[in-house]
Amino acid sequence: MSFEINLQGKTALVCGASQGIGRATALTCAAAGARVVALARNTQALEDLLKELEHTSKTVSTKNGSDSAPPAHRVVAADLSQPENLVANLAAVCAGNTPEQLAVDILINNSGGPAAGPVSQATPQALKAAFENHVVSASTLAQAVLPHMQKQGYGRIINILSTSVKAPIPGLGVSNTTRAAMANWAKTLSLEVAADGITVNNVLPGYIETQRLMSLVEGAATRSQQSTEAVVQQWKDKVPAKRFGQPREMAEVITFLASPAASYVNGVSLPVDGGRTGCH
Repeated sequence: MSFEINLQGKTALVCGASQGIGRATALTCAAAGARVVALARNTQALEDLLKELEHTSKTVSTKNGSDSAPPAHRVVAADLSQPENLVANLAAVCAGNTPEQLAVDILINNSGGPAAGPVSQATPQALKAAFENHVVSASTLAQAVLPHMQKQGYGRIINILSTSVKAPIPGLGVSNTTRAAMANWAKTLSLEVAADGITVNNVLPGYIETQRLMSLVEGAATRSQQSTEAVVQQWKDKVPAKRFGQPREMAEVITFLASPAASYVNGVSLPVDGGRTGCH
C-alpha cells in the first residue's frame, strides 16, 4: 500500500520562506500540490523562490499527467516585526482576500530566532521585540485565517519553534522565553479550534543545518576559543544520529502535519532532532 501526501486545492502561507526551513517547507508544500504564498523580507530571495516554486509545480503536473494549470504561487515582502501591517499586505497581494478574512488553509508560522545571550542581561526592548515578532505576529495571522478555515471545516496552523520548548538551551535566554510562550499560545489555540477541523501543532527543530545554526556555531567557537570545525563535531556528537539535520527533513514533517493524513494530531510539540532532546 503506497502513501502520498496530497495538498492539492490547499493554499499554504509560509512565513520566513526566503531561506532555511521556511524555504524548504514552501517547496515541499508546492511539491505536494499546494498553492504557496511565501512571506519574507528579502524581495530578491522571494523572487528566486517563486521561480523554483513554479518549476516544482510544473514538474509535478507533468509527472502526474494533469491537464489542469499548476497553482498560481505568490510572494509577499513583509516584516513579521510589524504585525499591524501583515494582514493588509497579504490581502493586497492575494487576489480575492480581505483584511477580515484571508483564504488560507495552512499557516506556517516561522521567524528567525532572537540574538543569543543570557536572559539575566536581556533588555526590556529585546524581550518586547521578540514577543511581538513571534507571538503577536503569529496570533495576528491566525486570527486572519481562522474564519476561512472554520468555514471550510479544515485548517492547519504549524509553528516552527525550537527544542528549547522541551529543554531550555544555555545562552539563548530570550529565545527560550519566547519559544515557550509560543508553545503555550499554540496549545491554548489548539483546544479552542479543534472542533472546527483545525489542528495547531509545533515542530521543534534540533541541529538543522541552516544559517541560524551556523551563526550559533560561530558564536560558540568564538566564546570557547575553538575552531568552528571542533564545535560542529562536538554538537554532532550530542545527537544520537551523529549528524545535523537538513531543512528538507524538517519540511517533510511539516508538510505531513499540514495534510489531511494528520487530522488527529493536535496540540503537540514534536522534536525533529535526531533523538537529541531528552524526555520531558
